[in-house]
Amino acid sequence: MRKTDKKIDNQLRQGLTLVCDHSIEVYPGFAWITHKVDYTAFPKSLHIVCVFDTELQLRQFNQENHKTTLLNLIKRTLSQFDIDLKDISQHVSFDTETACEQQHNGNWALRLSGL
Repeated sequence: MRKTDKKIDNQLRQGLTLVCDHSIEVYPGFAWITHKVDYTAFPKSLHIVCVFDTELQLRQFNQENHKTTLLNLIKRTLSQFDIDLKDISQHVSFDTETACEQQHNGNWALRLSGL
């Protein structure tokens, strides 16, 4: 990883940690957030995954129309680090611990490798 890639990765982690801390407090069942990126194609290759504990909690999150709010928070937070994404919805997906457990025996590395 190049020095500039490390700097960007640190900024991503800082920004997403802020989003995660806020989301854990605000959205029931929000568990964690992660990202995957190929720095040779950054920022186009950036993919962020927001993870909830259960499918029910994710459905409730979507039914209460929180998705747009969270996407905007991610976009605003990353833009503070000069990471600007035109269409944030193309870079963020939502998942659950229960789905990973059922489909990949809880192996998040395997699950995320398919992104």
